[in-house]
Amino acid sequence: MADSPLIPFIATITDIVDETGDVKTFKMVFDDPGVMEKFNNKPGQVAQISVFGTGEATISITSSPTRQGMLEFSVKKVGKLTEVLHQLEKGSKVGIRGPYGNHFPYHDMQGKDLLFIGGGIGLAPLRSLIDFVLDESNRDQYGKVTILYGARSMDDLCFKQDLFERWCRLPDTEVFTTIDGPEDAWTGHVGFVPAYLEEIAPTPKNKIAITCGPPIMIKFVLQALEKMGYTDEQVITTLELKMKCGIGKCGRCNIGSKFVCTDGPVFRLDQIKEMPPEY
Repeated sequence: MADSPLIPFIATITDIVDETGDVKTFKMVFDDPGVMEKFNNKPGQVAQISVFGTGEATISITSSPTRQGMLEFSVKKVGKLTEVLHQLEKGSKVGIRGPYGNHFPYHDMQGKDLLFIGGGIGLAPLRSLIDFVLDESNRDQYGKVTILYGARSMDDLCFKQDLFERWCRLPDTEVFTTIDGPEDAWTGHVGFVPAYLEEIAPTPKNKIAITCGPPIMIKFVLQALEKMGYTDEQVITTLELKMKCGIGKCGRCNIGSKFVCTDGPVFRLDQIKEMPPEY
């Protein structure tokens, strides 16, 4: 990799998928094939994406490392940099540095059933682990996979092809989707994710729950999991603070003695409960 961890490598956007009105998935390939080979990301890690002349931002890697030769980043338009990124086209150049942070403890999950609970763009980091677990090379190492995902509306559902055409057709895999309010064209479940979770009531026996989404959703999902008997050690989530340098130097993302960019972004619930109360 580069001599300095702060110097990005040049990459090219090779494909763009419009997920929703304000979310796009960018497929990127390093211009130097040797950089791609050495990148070696793991599910749950992040990278710094540079939009030249604008700045850089921390973005979750959406693709599984089992899909070699490219990286995917699903980006919600929420500020200046992401707005400029959304204006780029196939063939545009960006910078990438990383991978940064820890990763989902996929070795510890082997032999377990997995329950994924996502909301909105929160499905993006979960997708890297879902596709890692469902990959043919890894599938026999994990038990049943259950995916519960919700968004405000039909138009706000990300990864529709994965949800409705791919994951749901795989053996020993269940997909539950919901939207917040009724719509004429929607024949599926209506309601918030935490309430739907309690309705489905997946048993905690031999199961790990992994959740990511809006803070208010996570708050009530954690309460629902506790009511169903999940222990703190069975629940994993990701934290998102203003990660800037990615290497634990700038102090933008520290929580007490922890840095989200190096100690996280993946934490077990018992680890989060040990953090300072101001978080």
